[in-house]
Amino acid sequence: MKTTLCQALVYWGCVCFWAALPAAAAAPALPERDARLREPWTYNTPRTFPAVTTKEQWLSRREEIRRQILFSAGLWPMPEKATLDAQIFDRTEHGDFSVEKVYIRTLPGFYLAGNLYRPLGKGRGPFPGVLNPHGHWSRGRLEDTAQGSIPARCIHQARMGMVAFAYDMVGYNDTQFADAAQEPGYNYHRRFGTQPEDLLWNVNLMGLQTWNSIRALDFLASLPDVDARRIGCTGASGGGTQTFILGAIDERPAVLAPTVMVSHSMQGGCSCENMPGLRIEYSNMEIAAVPVPKPQIFVAATGDWTRMFLTVEGPAIASIYRLFGAEQAVRYPVLPFGHNYNQATREQVYAFLAEHLLQKNDAALAQERPYPAATNLDLRVFGRRARPADTLSIKGLSDQWKAQARAQWQALCPVGPTSHKRYQEIYQPAWRHALQVEVAPEVVSQTLGQQTVENLTLTRLALGRAHRGDRLAAVWLAPAGRKAQGAVVLAHPAGKQAFLDEQGKPRGLARELLARRMQVLLVDVFQTGELADAEIAKKRAQQVELFFATYNRTDAQERAQDLITACTFFRQQTRQAVVLCGVEVAGWWALLAAPAVSAVAADLAGLNAGEEGTLLRPELFVPGLRRVGGVEGLVLLAAPRPVLLHHTAGHVNTVPLQTAYEGLRKRSALTHRTEGLGETELADWLAKTAREL
Repeated sequence: MKTTLCQALVYWGCVCFWAALPAAAAAPALPERDARLREPWTYNTPRTFPAVTTKEQWLSRREEIRRQILFSAGLWPMPEKATLDAQIFDRTEHGDFSVEKVYIRTLPGFYLAGNLYRPLGKGRGPFPGVLNPHGHWSRGRLEDTAQGSIPARCIHQARMGMVAFAYDMVGYNDTQFADAAQEPGYNYHRRFGTQPEDLLWNVNLMGLQTWNSIRALDFLASLPDVDARRIGCTGASGGGTQTFILGAIDERPAVLAPTVMVSHSMQGGCSCENMPGLRIEYSNMEIAAVPVPKPQIFVAATGDWTRMFLTVEGPAIASIYRLFGAEQAVRYPVLPFGHNYNQATREQVYAFLAEHLLQKNDAALAQERPYPAATNLDLRVFGRRARPADTLSIKGLSDQWKAQARAQWQALCPVGPTSHKRYQEIYQPAWRHALQVEVAPEVVSQTLGQQTVENLTLTRLALGRAHRGDRLAAVWLAPAGRKAQGAVVLAHPAGKQAFLDEQGKPRGLARELLARRMQVLLVDVFQTGELADAEIAKKRAQQVELFFATYNRTDAQERAQDLITACTFFRQQTRQAVVLCGVEVAGWWALLAAPAVSAVAADLAGLNAGEEGTLLRPELFVPGLRRVGGVEGLVLLAAPRPVLLHHTAGHVNTVPLQTAYEGLRKRSALTHRTEGLGETELADWLAKTAREL
């Protein structure tokens, strides 16, 4: 009796324990409505910081953020770093500091200009260095007003015993294209990377400026009087964006001071602060936290979008520092000013730089003294010197960047197992970040009804990714009473109803597959079939646009994810490898998902896969697709798994595909037809492939 009572107490204790577990431990429920059917996000959409509870969790997320920045910037894979051919000239001395004019070649035919401020009377160094991107002041790096002065902060950095480099944003002052327009810097600045086809290559202004910052850092670190281990970076507003972006992707800056920019709300309103895919998953708060545990100071202002830094952004970023035991390395004062980089703000930054680059806590060192006006310093680089003769036009640089990306891809096309492994290492992450997909989603489902129709079991389902808010409609068709011999997911631009007649019975390709004893999953992917929402479609009409693509997945990206989700669900439920088949334009969505599935049959609908006008169609548009090799690149990422391309109309270059499959001894796994396959022939390929997987 005593033993029985003890067992009962243990039993009821376990019951109470499990009942007390938080709701998050239970399987998440599907939403009643697909959460993606919402207003598109913009740079003003408020963002929240994710729940990060361990150092390891953050390290993993940090790597994903870095890769996303690099891919969005057109820097994955990284371009070759050509010789800077730095030109330093016209040195003038002003008592305790000197100023020089500089230009460096960051890309063939593109030159970045700036000014170098060095300390005088403090020995030969090496000194700490500080990069000073300027932001959207009307006069760029020459701005010298009470609200913000780039010369003031560079002069004071030099007086403190540091080498300061102030460099132009693209289109400001001396950093121009060959076809420079006679208009204010800000307007001209926004012209690069504005063509829709640029989005296919991730050629954008933010990427160019990010590359310029990397090369500016290369230049500063190469100077003999600069200690490359002690380099800081600081800028306000758009210069703050450049600061935290550089800090996120380059390990070399030791101290960062992005000022009046990092916010949970406004993320940056210029094209130099937006690039495809950058902020779909991540906000500026997370990007700014990437350099943790390096010292950072975020000076905010009560009169702009950083006004809530003490209660929102600051504590969120500090929570990551806490995981590393580095709470003392971050500071975030909020000063009573408008949008600025005024003297009071600068002095906060001077003190922080002195502490971490000079190891000095001398308050007097941070107090700014009177300095010569910028107009007295002769700072223009090409005022009396001609711009290099090989300077490119906007289109010339854009075309060159695209040609470089194409050459990188061609050079890496696989010819055997070793080169295939290398190709996968480089372009698999690029594909994930281009498509913005989750390759191994946690899938949840709900059975809505089941019936038997003509010896077939028809199950209506809803499914989606856990904690993501997706909701897809699907129908599972299986031969009743007979063991199925394979599994196929079918997609169509009209949704699952394209494979069902008015009575809900399978027809066409679905019927052909069932006759071959296949299990079939029909799915309505995003904005198709019963999921289509005309009002949401109107709101998403500007998909082929930089600011939309920075904050939202395109329809094609959403649909590719849905097909990966559907294939994951079907594989788990049937315990079989799954073949994905896209009919008509849905063949493109299937091909986008190909690197994540077991086999794919893609109908290219006779569209020209090599024409950028085709790739810019809203139902096909994926930013950065050309950077991963386009259609051919997708097939190479799927290799050596079975791939059927049909109705290509001769627009696919099959040479690199055949070479790759032959090099992997899987030539028979690649099938190509210029014409479209009929339902019978297509069903035969799908059934045969499913049985052989």
